[in-house]
Amino acid sequence: MKSDIIYAPVITEKSSNLASDGKTYVFKVAKSANKVQIKQAFEETFNVKVASVNTLNTKPKDKRVGKYTGQRKTYKKAIITLCDGYSIEL
Repeated sequence: MKSDIIYAPVITEKSSNLASDGKTYVFKVAKSANKVQIKQAFEETFNVKVASVNTLNTKPKDKRVGKYTGQRKTYKKAIITLCDGYSIEL
């Protein structure tokens, strides 16, 4: 299903700076999804036209609680740029 590909928007300072132009958005997506699948899912879900999709896999960061160490979860991030004249509400 297309809705299983897009998980949630990434709300960080860097993603907010990217979104300030009004047509670039950052989302967490399924690790197994490729750029074509992400583009199709985004266009169907939000009824917009996507210009480009850039993806990256985040690296795990080491975290520590007392004497116990562990790592943050990794995820795939998609930076989606919409065509001119399109925007979405988050």
